[in-house]
Amino acid sequence: MAATRYRRFLKLCEEWPVEETKRQRDLGVFLRQRVAQAFREGENTQIADPETCDRMYESLVRIHTNHYKNKYPRLKDTSFTGVTVEDCKMILATDILKQMEDMKKGTWKKLREKFYAKKPEEDSK
Repeated sequence: MAATRYRRFLKLCEEWPVEETKRQRDLGVFLRQRVAQAFREGENTQIADPETCDRMYESLVRIHTNHYKNKYPRLKDTSFTGVTVEDCKMILATDILKQMEDMKKGTWKKLREKFYAKKPEEDSK
């Protein structure tokens, strides 16, 4: 029975998209890592709590298939702010977040990082 669960999780991992714009923060990548940890021995892995495993799988399938989005359709694809889904995806991209972090830095900190080879955190040690 563990082999069946393992194959179902693998199939889900294959179907789950990986969003390249969210490096190191993507749910698909995290899911693949957790499945690899949980099933270290592959099909031979012994599952301590099969019911919990099945519930987790069913929950992930509901997320993947947009179960609740389809069950409770929205009138508009925007939030109360008026921002669209495409705008949110663009804003949450790793490169944009990095640029925003750089913009938050003060002039002094930017100059220190530019001229010092080591990081400012190492200066305080």
